[in-house]
Amino acid sequence: MSRNNASSIVQRLWNYCDVLRDDGVSYGAYVEQLTYLLFLKMADEQTKPPYNRKSIIPSGFNWESLRNLDGVDLEQHYRHVLDKLGKEAGILGDIFRRASNKIQDPAKLKRLNNLIDGEVWMGLKVDVKGDIYEGLLQKNAEDIKSGAGQYFTPRPLIKAIVEVIQPEPNRTICDPACGTGGFFLAGHGFLSSQYKLDKDQKEFLKMKTFKGWELVPETARLCLMNLYLHGIGGYYENKGPIAVKDSLMSHPGEHFDIVLTNPPFGRKSSIKIMNAEGQATKTSLTYERPDFWATTTNKQLNFLQHVKSLLKIGGKAAIVVPDNVLFEGGAGETVRRKLLAECDVHTLIRLPTGVFYAQGVKANVLFFDRKPASETPWTKELWIYDLRTNKHFTLIVSPLVYEDLVEFIECYNPSNRYNRTETERFRRFTYDEIIQRDKANLDILWIKDESLEDIDSLPEPEVIAADIIENLESALDQFRSIQEELSND
Repeated sequence: MSRNNASSIVQRLWNYCDVLRDDGVSYGAYVEQLTYLLFLKMADEQTKPPYNRKSIIPSGFNWESLRNLDGVDLEQHYRHVLDKLGKEAGILGDIFRRASNKIQDPAKLKRLNNLIDGEVWMGLKVDVKGDIYEGLLQKNAEDIKSGAGQYFTPRPLIKAIVEVIQPEPNRTICDPACGTGGFFLAGHGFLSSQYKLDKDQKEFLKMKTFKGWELVPETARLCLMNLYLHGIGGYYENKGPIAVKDSLMSHPGEHFDIVLTNPPFGRKSSIKIMNAEGQATKTSLTYERPDFWATTTNKQLNFLQHVKSLLKIGGKAAIVVPDNVLFEGGAGETVRRKLLAECDVHTLIRLPTGVFYAQGVKANVLFFDRKPASETPWTKELWIYDLRTNKHFTLIVSPLVYEDLVEFIECYNPSNRYNRTETERFRRFTYDEIIQRDKANLDILWIKDESLEDIDSLPEPEVIAADIIENLESALDQFRSIQEELSND
């Protein structure tokens, strides 16, 4: 199938999504229904030549059972299919668990079925059908009102992170907050394009390379389907690569060569508790982990400690962290000092605002390697790349693109990161310089902010407006955190 035909499929799927949105079906709900129906259709295709595989779908609950129904019969049987498959073991249960039909109009459900039935999905190249699904996931992330954006990391950023980490064949890659699987897809793409893999390496890449955790069941199933469409995972072995659980609750008992992750934004971890009257109250969640350096309710600090615990000795990590992780006292200072001592914390990129779907986020990517026990600190120098000062991005008008990160990749020098050169935006700070800063503060700035000095250099009005909105959102988020702390006391 040509790329043009694939593009036309994308357009038809998106157009139909707009039709359903008029009935109150969100992008998220639409992509969810596509997940169920596409899986059933492709499982059906795999039972036919040239694949001739045994069906993993119970008889009477497969694609064929839906094909000739319409009206109320279709809607009712579709609900039964979702309920039945959600109780199955393995990949079926993982994808269909707690599934429900969000398309209440039987005529529209039939139209979507016909749209999917009209294509031979297994005949599409992996990258083509994967691109179709990725496009829909991005549309879902753009639907900010649904809150789905927090699970979608900008793909240019993910691509740059993977390129500097440079994963190698037969190495494991973990994401303890995997969202829709962006880091896995980028890792898979890098390994497939940069290496001439032999048969065993290809098998390892497909079946053993990736392991993820995702707390939200709906997002986990989107991730599983995304991986499936890209040819990743042991989907016919009653086991998928994604665990649907809170990864922070305990150590999984295995370690990984690489950890790449963008944990959920928000500083506080909490759980809901139902009282005798059936009313829900929130209480702060503290993780009692003997392998953590500090006990705290700060979710971001917990994820940073968790990532370190997941690495093999010599393993490499890249984690997106908000600014408060760089300067917060108390547990924050403890975690930073321990991390600098026990790991080689070698690179930090300060990200601009306006690149995440969650508004008001000021974030960074921290790169470090886990090292064996040592009497002297492993971190010798931290290199910081400032992509924030005097940079202005917005999601719609001026989005972050891969080209904006090329200079960072060159400065990082992934082929030999021990041979680096300082530039205007890339500076080196020794361990002694950092450790002597108040609270081992990593929130370091050196570039002059032009907007504070020269009115002629002010950005365009729409950029200023976007900055104001992001700052207000950030302030509101901080007020909500304070409110949560007060209500939990």
